[in-house]
Parts: sequence; C-alpha cells; structure tokens
Amino acid sequence: MKIEDLKKEYDKMQMQYGAKELDSIYNGGCEENPDICFVFMNPTGKNIASDKSWKGIKSPWLGTKNIWKLFYQVHLLSEDVFNKIQEKKPKDWNYEFCDSVYKEITNNKIFITNLGKCTQIDARPLQDYVLKKYLDLLFQEIDIIKPKVIIAFGNQVSSIILNKKISVSCNRKICHKLKINKNIYKVYPVYYPVGNGIFNMDKAIEDINWIIKQEIKEKVHT
Repeated sequence: MKIEDLKKEYDKMQMQYGAKELDSIYNGGCEENPDICFVFMNPTGKNIASDKSWKGIKSPWLGTKNIWKLFYQVHLLSEDVFNKIQEKKPKDWNYEFCDSVYKEITNNKIFITNLGKCTQIDARPLQDYVLKKYLDLLFQEIDIIKPKVIIAFGNQVSSIILNKKISVSCNRKICHKLKINKNIYKVYPVYYPVGNGIFNMDKAIEDINWIIKQEIKEKVHT
C-alpha cells in the first residue's frame, strides 16, 4: 500500500465529519523513513489547499504563518524559506511556492500530517470519537512511511494515539512505545504550539530540539 491509496478514504470521511464545501487535507514531506513524523490535530479552512478549486498539493499548513516559526526554530526550515513565508499573504501561496516549501520539508526528512484529515471551517475542537475514526488510517500512514520518531502534538492527539490518558505537562521528553502490526515506534507527546497553544510554542521548541538531539543527531554519529 502507498500513501496515495489512503486519499480516497479521507475524501469520503471529509463528507461525513468535515465541512462539505472544503476538501480534506492529507499530509506532506518525506515518505520513506523520515526522521520525524509530526502529527497535528486537524486542518481548518485557513489552509488555502482546502478550497475545492485548488489543484496543487493538499498538505498541512499551506497559506499560514505561525507553525512555520516552530519548524524554523528547530532547524527544519531554512531562513530563506521562512522569511518568504512570513512575507506572503495567503493569496500569494501559489502552486510553485507550496511545492518549494514541502520540497525543503522532504529534504529535511520530516513528514507532516494530522490525526484527523477532516477540514473544518474554523478551529473548533473535534470530539474524541471523530478523531478515533481516523486512527486506523493514521496507523496505516505511519506503517507505510516508517518514521524514526513520532511527535504527537497536544493532550488529545497524544492520548488517542497512545490509547491512554496523556498530559503533555507530565510527559515532556518521555518516550512512549507504539506497536503497529509488528513494528514498534517511538512517540513523544509535545505541547500543541499554535492557536490556543501559541503560548506553549517555546516549550514545544525546547522539547523538539531535545528529541532531535537524542533520537536523530546522535544516531548520525554512531
């Protein structure tokens, strides 16, 4: 199975759980053994790719600004691309620029996805039962790409993925094991860094830098 094979199912679920006038947002980045798979909550209509007229990639956070500060601060986005993002208004994100952002994400060996692929008009919270409908598909996604590390953002996403109550404040820099089929993956809960969680971005940056140092960079030298 390939990542592409999951999109039809996500599109069906968009009609059931998302805004019917918007498209589902899938994922983006390195699809072959990325260093990190970042798992967010669910997309909103602020993503320009959710518009049904959009013919380019339908990847997370296109046309937005704040989240890219996180990727820049953890050295997974160049200063050049970051500055271009900060200068652009949503309407300035054309197909070519979106491709260039995710080319850099791919080259830096990271994969960005959401637990729920159902795009909402705004940032309204999704109930657990909706996100749980996407869990098996997320696990398929993870087992296709086989990341070294998974970073789950926020209490809700972390709890659903790990199937136990997780408070990020009590689990900073703590690795949990996730078994999918016969494979074991490392999962780190991290503060949600945007929206209501914007005040926790510094903590998220600190923890991600620590995870990269422990799980990724040290392996390069061994």
